[in-house]
Amino acid sequence: MTNAYLIDASIYIFRAWHTLPDTIRDNHGNAANATFGFSEFLLKLLSEQSPSHIACAFDECREGAVRKRIYPPYKANRPATPADLKRQFTASRACAEALGIACFGSLHYEADDIIGTLAKHARNQGANCTIISADKDLAQFIRPGDCLWNYAKKHKQSYRDVCKHYRLNPEQIPDMLALSGDKVDNIPGVPGVGMHTAARLLYKWGTLENLYAHLPEAAMMEFRGAKRVADLLGDYRDRVFLARKLTGL
Repeated sequence: MTNAYLIDASIYIFRAWHTLPDTIRDNHGNAANATFGFSEFLLKLLSEQSPSHIACAFDECREGAVRKRIYPPYKANRPATPADLKRQFTASRACAEALGIACFGSLHYEADDIIGTLAKHARNQGANCTIISADKDLAQFIRPGDCLWNYAKKHKQSYRDVCKHYRLNPEQIPDMLALSGDKVDNIPGVPGVGMHTAARLLYKWGTLENLYAHLPEAAMMEFRGAKRVADLLGDYRDRVFLARKLTGL
């Protein structure tokens, strides 16, 4: 079966930026450490895997992102991208294109959204997907036959592995993050509800909608503080469903 390799490019560009010295320069004297490291990563991947179908998704939106229009504080905790690194994003995309890799970016949607769209398209064509990223959010796209590959750590997760890790199906991860929040993306959750409690609730009730339809029963679940959690879920209902618009890709 065909395997489509979908690369979350930004993570590997940032990784090279932070790990390689800025003494690596291009012919014009500009820093090229991120571009160099990213290109090395791509060349190694192509050599090892010889993929017939491969694409890179780039983050090219910031202030115009759809999620920031829904919730302006989204990712507001992140520092601005340095000018030297912005230029290297452009150069890194050019290198990927020169290697024959299909490249995608959007002024409105994030790389995660692009990867999800590409994965759906690949499956519609009968392919499995290998998503190359260290971003936990992308686990929600994994389906039977797929793989989430943290290339730097040489760690692969199948659909079954993701289910075991989160104690949920990948399709339930957006609901889990809506309950627990996501500090990395500055998404608030329900106070006192972490990923473990969120997973426990969703394992029982399946979806946010079904959980909220059974809050009285959830208050009687057999774990410490169940009633308090159910009360908090009721108090923060609007926040949860706002967060769900952000966590789903």
